Amino acid sequence: MTQKYQENQDDEAEMRLAVLVTELADQANQGKQVSLEEACLQNPEFETDLRELWGTIIVTEAAAKEQSQFSSSTRDLAIPQLELPCDFGDYRLEEEIGRGGMGIVYRASRFSDGELVAIKMILKGDFASDTDRQRFEAEADAASRLNHPNIIPIYEIGEHQGRSFFCMKLITGQSLSERLSRGPLPPQRAAKIMNEISDAISFAHQNGILHRDLKPSNIMLDDDWTAYVADFGLAKEANGRTSLTRSGAILGTPSYMSPDQATGHRGEVGITSDVYSLGAVLYHLLTGHPPFMGSTPVETVLMVLEQDPVAPRVLNRRVDRRLENIAMQCLQKPQDLRYSSATDLRNDLRAFLNNESVAASEGKFGQIIGNVFRETHHAVILDNWGLIWIWHSMVLFVACMGTYALQLYGVDSPWAYGVMWTFGLGAWAVVFWFVRRRMGPVTFVERQIAHVWAGAMCCVAFIFPLEVQFDLERLSMAPLLAVFAGMVFLIKAGILSGSFYIQAITLFVTAIIMAVFSSIAMPLFAFVSAGCFFFSGLKYYRRRKKQLDSRMG
Repeated sequence: MTQKYQENQDDEAEMRLAVLVTELADQANQGKQVSLEEACLQNPEFETDLRELWGTIIVTEAAAKEQSQFSSSTRDLAIPQLELPCDFGDYRLEEEIGRGGMGIVYRASRFSDGELVAIKMILKGDFASDTDRQRFEAEADAASRLNHPNIIPIYEIGEHQGRSFFCMKLITGQSLSERLSRGPLPPQRAAKIMNEISDAISFAHQNGILHRDLKPSNIMLDDDWTAYVADFGLAKEANGRTSLTRSGAILGTPSYMSPDQATGHRGEVGITSDVYSLGAVLYHLLTGHPPFMGSTPVETVLMVLEQDPVAPRVLNRRVDRRLENIAMQCLQKPQDLRYSSATDLRNDLRAFLNNESVAASEGKFGQIIGNVFRETHHAVILDNWGLIWIWHSMVLFVACMGTYALQLYGVDSPWAYGVMWTFGLGAWAVVFWFVRRRMGPVTFVERQIAHVWAGAMCCVAFIFPLEVQFDLERLSMAPLLAVFAGMVFLIKAGILSGSFYIQAITLFVTAIIMAVFSSIAMPLFAFVSAGCFFFSGLKYYRRRKKQLDSRMG
């Protein structure tokens, strides 16, 4: 009956979450600005899930916008198309060579000197909105400020017959996306291309510009295999003061966007977001596939948020291990585990090309230790556990001290101990589960950990029957309590936060001490185990409270 009730509650909560996400996506599709923070404040029980699914909402919006732009509606058909060839100010437009969601590019010749150039203008022509024009002009402005040999140079920004345009260098070659349609590149060639691109992005960052939409289709290759960065349509000032794209627009392309771009919870989009995208492009060059590619954009975003990419050498044995390490360091989900800058990435690529050791492979001792003890991208769920763990520490302390009292009074019946632990902690587990569920649907990772904890409780329950079966002194197997608890924290350390290794080691050491000093085993375990849960719970309770206070303020 209880299990059936839980299942019904779970289904109801997940249904309410689905409805909420759908409503937010619909608001975004209607052009309304959607505030993640406001949605979380109004629906605190779904805060964790909303932050994880934020990428789903913005991708849904982007898909709707793209479909609208490329539909064969009457409105789109009414947009007058230029009849080529034709004169356009100082240019002769000869041929359309590309188009995207907002812009269209023509090959043209310039009357003043006869030079072949590329002219980009707004796809909607005279029907472009003010927002479209502002974004287009911002792209031109961002690119024109960057004079670098691997960034397509802008020659002129202007307007002719009501059409905004900019003139840029004509690259006679192909996009990197077109080249990748024929399969991966040799590792040396891939490294050379990424060295040029990362140098260009490093230059952009030094000049205060974030690209935010790095992908193979925005990288051009000329006939000499020189790479050029193009399309700064989603560019942003690195100081965050000025956004060069409209509010609410998707920040990137799902297969190449960083986790911080796909959700509003994992830090501000910054330099390391471009580093992640550079790593995704490098991964594609080495394997022939982007690191994540689901059947739908939403599925891809969820993969970016939750999954780790397959190592490139698994997909292509020709990939050098050093180059694999470079790509995988770029693709780390925590921002501080990636290269701190595109310059550092470029330096490692140059080291590889010069057959030198790369920083991504060195693994300095301090860095290794820091990586071991840091939180994973799943650690956000801990914010929901703080208060529950504080209560759990108290329940555990009472159970241990109650056991010690039974021992002092000479109670020898295994049933007394079995009832206290099995039913006591079992009842608390039910309360624990229901209290957590009130905060929203339980995630897949939480279900995994719950099963580990339940397994540990089953092991505890078997201690007392085994003591009877083998005619052992009562509580002689008590050190196993610390072993089981240490095992649970060890698993949590691998899934959630490396800091739990400390609790695991502490509990394993406690098990040894309990075996040596059996008379104080239970009070020792009471203080150590309760402390492991209490101080961790207090940390995450305070963190969650601080986050809520900052949002309310």
